[in-house]
Amino acid sequence: MLLGILAIVLIVVAQVIILRGLWNQQNEMLTLRYRSLAQEANASLRGSGIETHDTVMFILNQYSEKIRTRLASITDTQELEVTKKEVLEYFTTVIEKEQDFTSYLSGYFRDQGFEEEFNHRIAVSNLEISISDTSYMLVHRSDSYLMPGEGRPVFRTTDDSKSRISVLRQRLWGNYFYLQIEYFIDFSDKQRLILRETAASLGMSLFSLIVVVIIFLVTYRNLMEEKRLSNLKTDFINNMTHELKTPLATITVAGKTLEMEKIRKDELKILDTAKLIGKQSVHLNQLINMILEISMWERTEFQLDKKQVNIEELMNDIVNGFKTGLGNSATLTQKYDFSNTNADVDVVYFTTLINNLLSNAVKYSDKDPVINVEGSVENRSVRINVADNGIGISKADQKHVFDKFYRASSGNIHKYKGLGLGLYYVKKIAVAHGGDVTVSSKPGKGSIFTVTIPI
Repeated sequence: MLLGILAIVLIVVAQVIILRGLWNQQNEMLTLRYRSLAQEANASLRGSGIETHDTVMFILNQYSEKIRTRLASITDTQELEVTKKEVLEYFTTVIEKEQDFTSYLSGYFRDQGFEEEFNHRIAVSNLEISISDTSYMLVHRSDSYLMPGEGRPVFRTTDDSKSRISVLRQRLWGNYFYLQIEYFIDFSDKQRLILRETAASLGMSLFSLIVVVIIFLVTYRNLMEEKRLSNLKTDFINNMTHELKTPLATITVAGKTLEMEKIRKDELKILDTAKLIGKQSVHLNQLINMILEISMWERTEFQLDKKQVNIEELMNDIVNGFKTGLGNSATLTQKYDFSNTNADVDVVYFTTLINNLLSNAVKYSDKDPVINVEGSVENRSVRINVADNGIGISKADQKHVFDKFYRASSGNIHKYKGLGLGLYYVKKIAVAHGGDVTVSSKPGKGSIFTVTIPI
């Protein structure tokens, strides 16, 4: 069992690793595809002579001409830091607002048969402002800023978003500035695009996982069922051995008793012993016949000899006969509302069915048995309830009480003997009549068996 679970876990882990690798591969392929398309779009722009940054260059040239003088005159570090941020924000805003590359790229994607709806972001990765003919100031985004003449500080931006794709890097030279920008596209439904690409593989993997899990569950269920049947078989053999040994032991003892010279001279004791042997022989024969009948039912179709009988008269005969055999050891009441209804039943088998339910009510009681038998006609069916005040049946056992050889856990106590065939017998007879038998019970509260037989 543990090996089976381990195998399932290993298969699931392997599938997850494979699917993760496939997902990452498709993600990389998607990135490369759109990056290649963007580069092709940019190349076609250059070849056509169309410039998507004309307005940008014009505005930034004017701005950089004004700001270079201001930057050259700043000596305070804090003021320089604030000014650098202003410069970066202005350049970024102008580029984002005035560029025409996004609309061109969207149309190019559409013409090539790819997704045209995307978000974009333009990041400044490098910005230099010309201070004089020989000195440049490069504005650098970091925690510390260099003063003019101390080096070439630079503005740089990074992008950590996993959904964005860097598709293009461009350099722009103006009269007083040098600029490097990076163009990102961001598909808000990138995951959907990848899922669409990997749908077939994901579907096959998911299907294979489901098949494996189903096979495992079916195998496990069959294994548990085989184990349950094996336990039932063992219990049956133990119970059958006990049931058969009891009359055999009695017969053996009685036989040895007859060999005693003192007993042979007493005709009354010989007669009593002979009656005891006969009684136990009948009981032994009944046990053997029950087992043979069950075996025959498994091989052949159940055959009934049905006759039209008054169901109330039949029930009175069965219950009164059973009550006579009980003497005063149990309280048994009857209440019928059959309205003089006749039904097609096999009298012998139907009698056995009711007797088995009554016998169980007496056998599985840990106090003075009280049995109530009620009957009525509902929906063109005879309905018979046999209620007792016995030990009851748990929910788990109720699912199996009609199974062959099954005995509830309390039934394994020596006090409650049996082969586990009585209720199985009841179920077979009820079903053979076209009806059914059900049970409602609570441990310690007794049980109610309900038999329905169509009219």
